[in-house]
Amino acid sequence: MNTREQNLEKLSRLLDVMDRLREECPWNHEQTNESIRPRTIEEVYELSDALIKDDDAEIKKELGDVLFHIVFYAKIASEKGKFDIGDIADAISDKMIFRHPHVFGDGPKAHTAEEIASTWELVKAKEKGGNKRILSGVPESMPSLLKAYFMQDKARGAGFDWEKKEDVWEKVREELGEFQTELNSMDGSEESVQRAEGELGDYLFSIINAARLYGLDPDRALSSTCAKFRKRFTYLEEKTIRQGRNLKDLTLAEMDSLWDEAKAQE
Repeated sequence: MNTREQNLEKLSRLLDVMDRLREECPWNHEQTNESIRPRTIEEVYELSDALIKDDDAEIKKELGDVLFHIVFYAKIASEKGKFDIGDIADAISDKMIFRHPHVFGDGPKAHTAEEIASTWELVKAKEKGGNKRILSGVPESMPSLLKAYFMQDKARGAGFDWEKKEDVWEKVREELGEFQTELNSMDGSEESVQRAEGELGDYLFSIINAARLYGLDPDRALSSTCAKFRKRFTYLEEKTIRQGRNLKDLTLAEMDSLWDEAKAQE
């Protein structure tokens, strides 16, 4: 038995496991698309954590959890007579074949990833049953930082982008200036707060755009900074507790000193 046959056998085992769970486990039997959805989101974030850490064992585990959820949704749909796991596999295969005419069709051969990316969204827009508008494929429920990145990336795929990446900095400076102006004119009214938040959003959007243009992942960058802040602040907190003191009783200078200690240990 070759590797592909072994893999198909293992996937078939997973489908059998799902069949028995739906039939014999009361909890699994009661689940619906809506009840599973929050857990799916959680599993995807756990997979994201494993990918950021580049932990192969955790990546394998979390991929298994995500795959289980896909099989779960497919099983629920098949019970309703809507579609099954085979239909899902067929649909994604058809989509990828359509989107890669340079591989599966008679389209012009692409020699670089940049050549493919430059027309990707335009190819997708031609799909039967695909998104009617280029940005409609970005979920509204996606976290705002990621939403901004993917909207910008999809616009780039349709040819809407800076001619030179360095040109973005003028926009960043412009948005920062407008944000600072609104901050300076805030008078506590709801209208002034909304204006300031609007300019803050524009400034953040421009920073995310700059990161994209320079090949940086803003979500991963911010996650790394959050992890660093968590580690340092926890050190500060635990050191204070060991001293028998309350964190709120420390002066800012004392906090800064402990913060520097935490940084020195990294």
